[in-house]
Amino acid sequence: MRLIQCIHQQQLRVALVESSDTVRLLHGEGGTYALAMAAVNNGNSLQQQVEAQLSDDTLDYQQLVDNGDLRAPVSHPDPAHCHITGTGLTHLGSADTRASMHSNLSEETQLSDSMRMFKMGLEGGKPAAGETGVQPEWFYKGDGDIVIAPEQALPVPHFAEDAGEEPELIGIYLIGPNGQPLRLGFAIANEFSDHKIEKVNYLWLAHSKLRACSFGPELLVGDLPDHIEGESRIVRDGKVLWRKPFLTGEANMSHSIANLEEHHFKYAQFRRAGDLHLHFMGTATLSFADGISTIAGDRFEIEAPQFGRPLCNGLEFEVDTTPVIVKSL
Repeated sequence: MRLIQCIHQQQLRVALVESSDTVRLLHGEGGTYALAMAAVNNGNSLQQQVEAQLSDDTLDYQQLVDNGDLRAPVSHPDPAHCHITGTGLTHLGSADTRASMHSNLSEETQLSDSMRMFKMGLEGGKPAAGETGVQPEWFYKGDGDIVIAPEQALPVPHFAEDAGEEPELIGIYLIGPNGQPLRLGFAIANEFSDHKIEKVNYLWLAHSKLRACSFGPELLVGDLPDHIEGESRIVRDGKVLWRKPFLTGEANMSHSIANLEEHHFKYAQFRRAGDLHLHFMGTATLSFADGISTIAGDRFEIEAPQFGRPLCNGLEFEVDTTPVIVKSL
């Protein structure tokens, strides 16, 4: 089951994806957040609540795109209560990369911090049931205001040195009334980062992540396939400039999803009732690694068959260089 959010008759609505051309509206306003809260209040699963609210009204999927009415598949009515975070060094990468990494893991003293973290994930990122695995790298990205809808342009701040895609899974979670994290599902996402800043010094990783992002357009409700094959592309002037396959899902990761979730939600501040969490799961595929530098007008396209329509976003470079001045009150 896959869901989208859209604007219909000036209201935020949820629709069930029936085909690549057609979506079926659900009764009720307030989007996926309201739908999930109704499921909690009624003691239903999200899928059961979808079935209970299905209407007879269908919409043309492409027309929603063309009219600019498509939205990210989940949002919080108060963006400040939507936390966007993520983790890296979680994916195994290609077989050749893995082989070279393993061959270099024998000399601990020669490893960078990143390689040591990667090794820790290989050795302890998939604990047995009931056990706690090694904690992964973790970063903060922003709140709900940084989410850009599918088919809209990702803004690049004037101080940025790079504007690069990161094709990833994103997990979507609602914190229930009793502080219980509830997984709504997964989506394909573009984490979007500044890789040149990160390359200067790894301690600038936190800065490199404070950028916009996008995910969707569809929310996959239910279990995540262990093996997912997708493709990431950059289109320039109507032609594919760069393309590369990517792998994700637990079969291609050094950490289990459950381990990533445990180490995020173990912090009490991330279990505040009513909050929404969007958590990026990492990637092993970047155009930056192949020497690509993006420019205004480029278009990112990220797709995997399990997630329906591709996630597409343009690029818009900001030109305002006015310094931010702090004033005494």
